[in-house]
Amino acid sequence: MMMGFKTSNRITCRKALSLTALALATATALTAPARADERADLMAKHRGGTMTLAAVAAAGTLDTAINYTGQYWQVFQMTNDGLVKFKQAAGTEGFKIVPDVAEAIPEAQNDGKTYVFKIRKGIMFSNGKELKPSDVAASFQRIFKVNGPTTGSFYNGIVGADKCIADAANCTLEGGVIADDAAGTVTINLTQPDSEFFAKMAVPHASILPADTPAKDAGTTPLPATGPYMIDSYNPNDSMVLKRNPHFKEWSADAQPEGYVDEIVYKFGMTEEAIINAIQNNQVDWMFDPPPADRLPELGAKYAKQMHIDPLAAFWYLPMNTNLAPFNNIKVRQALNYAVDRDAVVGLYGGDVLGSPTCQILPPDFPGYKPFCLYTKNPGESWSEPDMDKAKALVKESGTAGEKVTVIAEDNAVGRAIGTYVQSLLTDLGYDASMKAISSNIQFTYIQNTNNNVQISVTQWYMDYPAASDFLNVLLSCDSIHPGSDSSINIAGYCNKDLDAQMKAAMTLSLKSPEAAETEWAKIDHAYMEQSPLVPLFTPKSVNFSSARLGNYLFNKQNRWVISQAWVK
Repeated sequence: MMMGFKTSNRITCRKALSLTALALATATALTAPARADERADLMAKHRGGTMTLAAVAAAGTLDTAINYTGQYWQVFQMTNDGLVKFKQAAGTEGFKIVPDVAEAIPEAQNDGKTYVFKIRKGIMFSNGKELKPSDVAASFQRIFKVNGPTTGSFYNGIVGADKCIADAANCTLEGGVIADDAAGTVTINLTQPDSEFFAKMAVPHASILPADTPAKDAGTTPLPATGPYMIDSYNPNDSMVLKRNPHFKEWSADAQPEGYVDEIVYKFGMTEEAIINAIQNNQVDWMFDPPPADRLPELGAKYAKQMHIDPLAAFWYLPMNTNLAPFNNIKVRQALNYAVDRDAVVGLYGGDVLGSPTCQILPPDFPGYKPFCLYTKNPGESWSEPDMDKAKALVKESGTAGEKVTVIAEDNAVGRAIGTYVQSLLTDLGYDASMKAISSNIQFTYIQNTNNNVQISVTQWYMDYPAASDFLNVLLSCDSIHPGSDSSINIAGYCNKDLDAQMKAAMTLSLKSPEAAETEWAKIDHAYMEQSPLVPLFTPKSVNFSSARLGNYLFNKQNRWVISQAWVK
């Protein structure tokens, strides 16, 4: 009955959405970046005011070395800086890496294993201290000291990283990151060439903080900023307030442009419905969460100019804990992959306009992507429909029917809906299933910590940067497993040494032949799905609903909406 209700609801939602698909699609036009003289005129005209953002829940810690959420990475773009950065511009321009704290992107030395960065003078932290090379070195040491989630995947190629991973508290990265305050340089030595080195330097985990920043999770305490805005206060149960950094002077419009509004208030704890109503009344200017599916037809028809739908390199998936019953049995993992009605899940998310079914890890139009689907009736390049007969046969062969399974989902409309669907599906397969929804503020870290014994969960992954390794290596490598940590991003806990070796070989190959490497990544994607440590569900699109008073909406393919470049009337 639950399944029938969901299917019926999905069909109704899709019919309604098809009537407004054109209106929504045409509302997605990207605004072209302005020239320097135009920006000066626009700044004079639009500078000032308070912008109000809203989300159902906060996204955890303010620590740039630890937080691994798209929600706060979007915020960190305008508060923090690294040696280099993804360009803060519209469209695919956002994939370009530009100098940030560094004066220029250096040429590789020592056969691709050494880079010498010249650090800009005059960049100030919001606490009034000038940024120096020694701050850069300390910031990279701190990534390991706080056990950041990407220490084993992004930064393990730095000389000395192995010692830091083994003994984080005493991390020095000796010989790996060398600061010379007198010369104004930072030298980074790698154990081997890395084709993705600059991309890893451009993400918020590599943000530069003062050398005396405590080597522990900052939690709700704002860290010193270098960007045009600093976080003034933060209460995850209420709001985050950002104000202008009094020490900021624009050094690069590409890397860190001056912002338009004087203050940004980010509210937490409102329901999706309440946020939508507030946006309609110009009390809130933008919502982080996608609007509920049943509101999309109305919003698309009445507020087309305020709706922004943009494709994302991302996927929603169900990580299955391969170290806990029943998912330590490959037949159970494969059974769930066969059983999921991905069409129905897309319907719960909002319909075809907002998502597309998938049963592989790499998203479409992404490096290494080659379409395939192992787990569907008549397997081929794409998913068609579930195969419940095959799924039930595999469960019977596994001998696990009747075992208890708890699904952990986010406590929001979409998370609860998908979590309830997965619970009902597991029940149909013969398990004693239940669903638990917990706050979005803690769900992502909760499902990563092995101490919580999470069997299966509903989560999403949005690219850090455009490379196949950012999905496969980050989410499934042995190095991404950190038992007992909130930063164990390999949520499935799946470790396959052979596939790890293949991934390392593919990353090395990409230095000489990116095309050949992409072929290898496609094979690795296929190999992981044969082992089924997770269930891919769908690839989403970004849905942003903004107020009538918000202008200059720029969507960046790398970091999504560029908050600092919007203004309010």
